Amino acid sequence: MAFRRRNKSYPFFSQEFLIQNHADIVFSLVIFILIGLMFETTAKTAVLFIQPQYNISTMSADGEVTLYHYGWKDCATVLFYLCITIILHAVVQEYVLDKVNRRLHLSKSKNTKFNESGQLCVFYLVSSLWSLYVITTEGYILHPSSLWENYPHVHLRFQVKFFYLTQLAYWFHTLPELYFQKIRKEEIPRQLQYVSLYLLHILAAYLLNLTRVGLVLLFLQYLSEMGFHLSRLFYFIDENHHKMFEMWSVGFVLTRMITLTLMFLAVGFGLARSENQIRSHSLFLLLVMFMVCFTQSWLLWKFFRFQLSRTREMRLEQVARKRAAAKHQMQRTLKRDSGGHHENGLIKAENGTSPRLKKIKAP
Repeated sequence: MAFRRRNKSYPFFSQEFLIQNHADIVFSLVIFILIGLMFETTAKTAVLFIQPQYNISTMSADGEVTLYHYGWKDCATVLFYLCITIILHAVVQEYVLDKVNRRLHLSKSKNTKFNESGQLCVFYLVSSLWSLYVITTEGYILHPSSLWENYPHVHLRFQVKFFYLTQLAYWFHTLPELYFQKIRKEEIPRQLQYVSLYLLHILAAYLLNLTRVGLVLLFLQYLSEMGFHLSRLFYFIDENHHKMFEMWSVGFVLTRMITLTLMFLAVGFGLARSENQIRSHSLFLLLVMFMVCFTQSWLLWKFFRFQLSRTREMRLEQVARKRAAAKHQMQRTLKRDSGGHHENGLIKAENGTSPRLKKIKAP
């Protein structure tokens, strides 16, 4: 199963060989794990990678329900779905983005940003729809108080735990992709910054049993980020598309405000006053609330700073254009107001007639 065209062969296990064939190598590893399900001696180990662990069965009004909690075995599951994500990343890159890039003829820097936005748009679209489905089925929209009732939420349903494991797998997979995609050194710090923020917040929500609040916050964040990267994709296709950025700007600010409000309500009031609240968790909850609020405030500060600098640059460009236009108009006026103009080497007046020469009498 080849994901990339091979224009040149490289020595085995060389750097270029690993970069060119990384999807095929990872695909072989996934097949190897799946084959382990066929044999009784290796089935238990293979299931450790494929299926979420730490499940317990409890009785409810609807009958027997299987719930999950977290543990160190989740690392194996995250590693397996990290490999799946690398394969899907290569499929989207090869069969969608590369074909579009060949038609657009973008520069190298724009090509890198186009690929980044294309990959993130697919992920944000799938994750936002998935999180919305989980939020709806769990009843968080109709009953917002369920976000903090009966905290800590130690036991999770399958769809909630699987969602968090795949989220961790995706953001961890972006780290080796920096090497596989040959990202420029100037772009690496910026990408490491937002990847680290996502991993930090998702891990905090998963390990501190804030999965319900985290699910809603991720939905809002992914919806906002999808709007930005869609705007950037349309901008690369046609640079006259600026209105989508203006619409995204409004959505960005609203998302930050809703996130801050929801965090204060859930953590500051709901979870802190919960009857099942453990005092030892109070410090962690305050740290989480501070971390989220600091991140949202920092994003708002960066956003307003960028908008102010952009507005200042646009004003300077307008002033420069007005000065250039005024200078050009002044030059045209001076030429028109001059006494005459040259035509075929002769001086003519404005009415087109040649000036008469006056005869001078000799003294």
